[in-house]
Amino acid sequence: MLTGKIKFILISALLFSQCQSTEPINAGAKINGVNFVAPVKATTNAWAVQMEEHNIGWLAVIPYAFSRQGEPQVRFNNNKQWWGESTEGVKATIEQAKSRNLKVMVKPQVWMRDNWIGDFDLQTEADWKIWETDYRNYILKFAHLADSAGAEAFCIGTEYRNAVESRPQFWKSLITEIRTFYPGKLTYCANWDDYQTVPFWADLDYIGLSGYFPLSKNATPTVAQLDKAWKPVKAALKSYSAKYSKPILFVEIGYQNVDAAAWNSWEPVNRSAKSNEQAQANAYESFFRTFWHEPWVAGAFFWKWYDYHDAIKPGENIDWTPQNKQAQAVMAKYFSAGPGFLPSDDSAKSENAPHK
Repeated sequence: MLTGKIKFILISALLFSQCQSTEPINAGAKINGVNFVAPVKATTNAWAVQMEEHNIGWLAVIPYAFSRQGEPQVRFNNNKQWWGESTEGVKATIEQAKSRNLKVMVKPQVWMRDNWIGDFDLQTEADWKIWETDYRNYILKFAHLADSAGAEAFCIGTEYRNAVESRPQFWKSLITEIRTFYPGKLTYCANWDDYQTVPFWADLDYIGLSGYFPLSKNATPTVAQLDKAWKPVKAALKSYSAKYSKPILFVEIGYQNVDAAAWNSWEPVNRSAKSNEQAQANAYESFFRTFWHEPWVAGAFFWKWYDYHDAIKPGENIDWTPQNKQAQAVMAKYFSAGPGFLPSDDSAKSENAPHK
C-alpha cells in the first residue's frame, strides 16, 4: 500500500512528464506528395496507379484562377480552362485519387500573365474590396468542394506577397470562415523569401512555403555541396517552426533537369537547353538528406507531375517534373522508406559524381 508521500511523488512525476512531453510537432508519417498538373481533358485513374508505383501518397490538386496586374477581378472555372481545373474536374480527380488510397490537398492558385502573383497590387480601397469578394468566392468554392470530396488538406493561397502584407485581416477572416465547415488541415504557401512576414501562421496547421531557395550556381553541384548550402536555411526554418510550434510543409519544391538546377530554380528555361538529370537528382537527394528525418518537417509536394507519365521522354523534357528521370528514383526511395530514413554516406556517392 502506497503512503500519501509516495503517491504525491508519483502523481507529481506523472504530471511533470505530461507537461514536459517530447512528442515531436509532426509525429506521423511524412506528406509524400507531388503537385499534380490538371489534365487537359477527362481521364481515367491510370495516373493514380502510376503514382502508387512510385511511392507517392499525396497529390496537390490545383484549380487555377487568373488575374491581371492592377485589376481586381479573379476569374476561375470558365470554359476556356483545362478540364482538371474545373469544379467537375477537381471533384473527379479527387475521386480517382481516393480510388487508389491517395490523399489530397486542394490548392487553388492564381496565375497572373506576364507577372508573378507576389507582385499583384491594387491602388484603391474600392478595388481591394472587389478583389476580396472575388478571391473569397474562389477559395470558398473549392474549400466546400474539398470538404464534400473528403480532401485531407487545403491551401488558402500561394505566393501572394503584396496581398498578404496589404490585407492581413482579410486572410485571418477567411481562415476563420473556412474553419466553420472544413475539418481538414489548412496551410498557406509563402514564397521562400517572405515566409517570415506572413501574419497568420498561428491560425493554420502548417507553415507552408515554396522552397525554391537558391543554393548553388554550379552546373552540377555535388550532394555534399548542396547539403552545406542548406545548413543556414535549415537552421532558420527550424527556429521559425519552433517559434510557432507548427511544422514546416514544403507546399512546392522542385528542380529542373538543367545546369544550375539548384540556383534560381523557379525560373523557366529554354526548352531547347541540354538536359542535366544529375543536377536535378543531386538536388533531390540533398533535400531529402537535409529534411526528411526532421520531426518538424511535415513533408513536401514536389513540382510537378503529369497524368501522361509514359509519354514523357527525359532527354526531350526540360521541366520540373522528375518523371522518368534520375530524380524519380531518388524521390521514390525516400517516399518508400519512411520519415526517419537517412542513408549512409556511401549511398550518395553516385549522386556526388560530377556531371560529364
